Amino acid sequence: MAGDVGFDPMGLSEIQQDLTYARWAELKHGRIAMLAIVGLLTQTYFHLPGEAYQNSDPFGAVSSVGLGVNLQIFAAIGIVELSNFNKHYDGSEPGDIGWNGGLLRGKSDEEIAKVKEQEIQHCRLAMLAITGATVQTLIFHEPLLG
Repeated sequence: MAGDVGFDPMGLSEIQQDLTYARWAELKHGRIAMLAIVGLLTQTYFHLPGEAYQNSDPFGAVSSVGLGVNLQIFAAIGIVELSNFNKHYDGSEPGDIGWNGGLLRGKSDEEIAKVKEQEIQHCRLAMLAITGATVQTLIFHEPLLG
């Protein structure tokens, strides 16, 4: 399994032998974290036109855009989640929601394994990054890069 480096200090692999569901969760949370850290940085410095989108505080921006925008975001997330819910349990490859866009087409098995390893490493880094960025933003109330 991609990303397995033998580090399991809590012994989770002894409790649950099939880690497919855990890998699905790790990839899902990691992908969200990658989007979140990019969104956190982008939202601080770039804004859509309109008064509601000018709030540079990433946590205040959620309330300034209004209920309709937030409902659209949650509806989109819900559609993706519901369309892929059964894939967690049907034995499919963890993280494969069918949106590859042909990026893996024509690659060897070694290249695909390398890309999967890179993705899980980037996911883990992004989860740490968004946690640190959130804590820093909430404590200091200043932009991350400025």
